[in-house]
Amino acid sequence: MTKLFIKTFLLFFISCALFVSVNAQTVTVAIAANLQPVMKDLKADFKTRTGISIDVISGASGNLSTQIRHGAPYDVFLSADKGFPQSLQQDGFTLKPSVVYTQGILIICSTQNFDLTQWAPLLQGNTVQKIAIGNPAIAPYGKAAQQALTKAGVYTQVKDKIVFGESISQVNTYITTGVVQAGFTTLSLIKDDAKKPRLYYKLIDEKTYAPIEQAMVLLKHARANTAAEKFYQYILSPAAQAIFKAYGYHTKN
Repeated sequence: MTKLFIKTFLLFFISCALFVSVNAQTVTVAIAANLQPVMKDLKADFKTRTGISIDVISGASGNLSTQIRHGAPYDVFLSADKGFPQSLQQDGFTLKPSVVYTQGILIICSTQNFDLTQWAPLLQGNTVQKIAIGNPAIAPYGKAAQQALTKAGVYTQVKDKIVFGESISQVNTYITTGVVQAGFTTLSLIKDDAKKPRLYYKLIDEKTYAPIEQAMVLLKHARANTAAEKFYQYILSPAAQAIFKAYGYHTKN
């Protein structure tokens, strides 16, 4: 009886120790700037479910990818496209293959009550003097915006009006502060309940730009961090996918 009690106690102690060890870990997650609004809810939900804290670093996907290549201590990378995670995987920076976790939706947005159903001629007119888009080289939503403008046949005509943001969060700042009269950004800006001026927007026809398939990778820095694996799996879970959907993303669930 005594041996059984001791064995049971030891198993209980080991289980508790492992639980504390996992939950004492912090996961450092690099996220594309478009994820800043939704990540607040994802962090809170994940913490409630697991007790694990998340440290978030946000920026343009291309810049974050470069930082990872230069040794930035990130555990998980959530990009705004597939290309940067796939490239990191091919070059040996990841523990798991790149996987798509959501798909973004592009909008044109303004603080002014324009008729955005006719956005292409509007941008060519004198009413709009400045247009914000992300830097297409490093910000996937900027690349999508450039494609939509080109497809509409107005990119050449309006390129002198374009103000490039280093990330979609900078584009959002340009839009919400009225620095520009219009900008191309993510639908999640509208879904975010953070205090901001009234915004008017129009969905951009998804046939005019390549699908914004957002992918993530578990990075080699997370090799000894079991909590990072938990977060990686959580992002693909129905609970996380429901949060993405509420913020204006296409999901697989």
